Amino acid sequence: MSKLWHKTGGGTLAAIETFTVGKDRELDLELAPFDVLGSLAHVKMLEKVNLLTEGESALLQNGLREIHHEIEKGHFKLDAHVEDIHSQVELLLTQRLGEVGKKIHMARSRNDQVLLDLKLYLRSEIQILTEEVTDLFNLLTAQSEAYKGFLMPGYTHLQLAMPSSFGLWFGAYAESLVDDLLVLSSAFEIVNKNPLGSAAGFGSSFPIDRTLTTKLLGFSDLNYNVVYAQMGRGKTERIVAMALANLADTLSRMCMDVCLFMNQNFAFLSFPDDLTTGSSIMPHKKNPDVFELIRSRMNRLNALPNEILMMTTNLPSGYQRDLQIIKEH
Repeated sequence: MSKLWHKTGGGTLAAIETFTVGKDRELDLELAPFDVLGSLAHVKMLEKVNLLTEGESALLQNGLREIHHEIEKGHFKLDAHVEDIHSQVELLLTQRLGEVGKKIHMARSRNDQVLLDLKLYLRSEIQILTEEVTDLFNLLTAQSEAYKGFLMPGYTHLQLAMPSSFGLWFGAYAESLVDDLLVLSSAFEIVNKNPLGSAAGFGSSFPIDRTLTTKLLGFSDLNYNVVYAQMGRGKTERIVAMALANLADTLSRMCMDVCLFMNQNFAFLSFPDDLTTGSSIMPHKKNPDVFELIRSRMNRLNALPNEILMMTTNLPSGYQRDLQIIKEH
């Protein structure tokens, strides 16, 4: 199959294609359901502005729903010769519907497609994470109330300071999560803007209706400036990463406290054997490996905003292939 961008003449060297595609194919499988949902909204819009007939729209919508069902069942894959999820969906529609399938790409570029896919994906993940963090907040709040009468020493500079309580300790991390959720909510608002219709970053000459796709996809607003819609790629991911880093910092500090409090010199906390690991040479050991690993993973998350920033610093306006690597994070 020729690429969507292929011109007449010789093709690209296989080694170049392998290098430029990188991990995109496997990562795009995560975006697959969102790509189809975005295409459904696009088709409905094309019908409304009379770029598709009612019959063509019905065929494309049914074809897209069939592909979405295959994705949900785990039967969907990218063919070996296909570059990305967008090309695979168009290929399947063309194979099944003929020339009508090719019309899915009308008034659209892979640039605004991937922007849309990423925003829909990030929006979904933020919603899931928000629910999970809220559950943790509720748990910590309950523990704060349950242990408000259990005294513990408070520390400054890791030196004994003043009396405190486990209720205060649990409550401190619960309140920290409240701030983390506020930052996550702000990141969600930035994600929740529709880039579809920006095409390759300069808009479309077709009479598209971006307000309609914004409504159909449940966005709160749209990226009005089509150049900025493309410039927002990388920046959007960095803002989400910064929100994650705030949450990671809370969890990392809590894990550090747990590791200290389990230490025999503190002995404030104890976990059953099935939640700890041991030593092959020291049978008395009960190691907090779970919290140590969470701490390490959270610290790695703390580095993510800087890594994304370094990938996007000093990039000119418009799409650059550098941005593809951010998907890996």
